[in-house]
Amino acid sequence: MKTLYLLRHAKSSWDNPALSDIERPLNRRGERDAPRMGAALAARYRPIDFHVSPAERAQRTFEGLRSGWPGLQSTHGTIDPTLYTFDYRTLLDWIAKGDDNTTSLAVVGHNPALTELIQFFAGPTAIDNLPTAGWSELAIYTERWSGIYGARERGELVYQLLPRTLREAI
Repeated sequence: MKTLYLLRHAKSSWDNPALSDIERPLNRRGERDAPRMGAALAARYRPIDFHVSPAERAQRTFEGLRSGWPGLQSTHGTIDPTLYTFDYRTLLDWIAKGDDNTTSLAVVGHNPALTELIQFFAGPTAIDNLPTAGWSELAIYTERWSGIYGARERGELVYQLLPRTLREAI
């Protein structure tokens, strides 16, 4: 069994139309939600190594996550250009190249790719939409990352955390 952790970037800003998509930063809500998610996830998990899209909003989400998650350092994040995608099949190809000696992969990425990836593994009714700063943990019933193509609907959405479900104190 393999575990896949997926975090959609926090809410981004559209205030500056001169910025390209990859350059868009977080808005105020995104800047608030990322550290809150980090604090909530720290209560459940030990630090995880993340693979992060190079998009500014994904990078800032990871920074916010780190600020709320004691022990999660910048060394826990690897920028991977492949993760700047909106196509779940690109993510499948990337996952399939994973080191089989690792039991888990964590991604900070984008929709609709993340929602469709969850649906690929856990079935089309598992989730309608992974909202901004939303977290999903998937158990995938395969022994090798390269075997994920054959794991369609052979996964389970084990845990999900959404910013709107957090208490204001976090």
